[in-house]
Amino acid sequence: MIIDNLQYANWSEKIFREMREGGVDAVHVTIAYHENFRETVLNFEAWNRWFERYPDLIMKGLWAEDIERAQETERTAIFFGFQNPSPIEDDIGLVEIVHSLGARFMQLSYNNQSLLATGCYETEDPGITRMGRQVIKEMNRVGLVVDMSHSADRSTIEAAEISERPIAITHANTYDWQPALRNKRHDVIKAVTEAGGMLGFSLYPHHLKGKSDCTLQSFCEMVARTAELYGVEHLGLGSDLCQDQPDSVVEWMRVGRWSKEIDYGEGSASNPGFPPMPSWFQGNKDFPNIAQGLRDIGFSQDNVDALMGGNWYRFYKENFVPRS
Repeated sequence: MIIDNLQYANWSEKIFREMREGGVDAVHVTIAYHENFRETVLNFEAWNRWFERYPDLIMKGLWAEDIERAQETERTAIFFGFQNPSPIEDDIGLVEIVHSLGARFMQLSYNNQSLLATGCYETEDPGITRMGRQVIKEMNRVGLVVDMSHSADRSTIEAAEISERPIAITHANTYDWQPALRNKRHDVIKAVTEAGGMLGFSLYPHHLKGKSDCTLQSFCEMVARTAELYGVEHLGLGSDLCQDQPDSVVEWMRVGRWSKEIDYGEGSASNPGFPPMPSWFQGNKDFPNIAQGLRDIGFSQDNVDALMGGNWYRFYKENFVPRS
């Protein structure tokens, strides 16, 4: 079972077929960066059209069991998530509505301060807000997973403590391996995993040691060190793959509508677009390379299976279902 717990690709029949070529059984797809509720509904509608157009390649995923159905029918199950709480606007009642539409992950902040939590690019991190505490409680109730991938350290640790269900960092690596604002320090990963949460390893070059020149061996060695520290059962993949996206999309991801200026994030003024992917992971067809790399550095087949998708499957099964 292969589950990639974060992608924002430029979706097409080509990519859907490459998912099948790579044996990808499920993908958590970003359908909101800065969109409000109505704009996010339009993105759900767009995906409904993809499902109608390519029913032999993809299907909508709502529950963990849908991944098994996707496997049986040789399709990829698509699960939805938000990288910002903007789709719920300032209305806690929309948490249940977006879950009923199919959302299964929601970040509490995306780089900046939100109504709920602090983003990792802010200078000060006052932690989870009053509204954030209430929204976490509601997310726990309905089965919408708290995602802190782009959130600051204190906010992430507090979210892990406040949440009554495990939370996730769906796409990031360890800060000590590659110092980047989006990668996570020891105390942050410890807080999340000790509370039963998950870390999905990112393949976005700015999060990799050596960036685009990162080797498969270096990446897999980082996975192995992280498994030794926090337990292999808390780890999976969240590639942050933006396959076939034009560079212009980066501006929407980083800036949205909040600034008139260009925010280069972890890029640079000389190279503001998407960096080249490493040679061993160019897209969805290359997931088998990662599995082989994990085997090559000594992971057992059982642990490779867990890292490639089994751990996320268990997490989905336990955390997407509403609580009465």
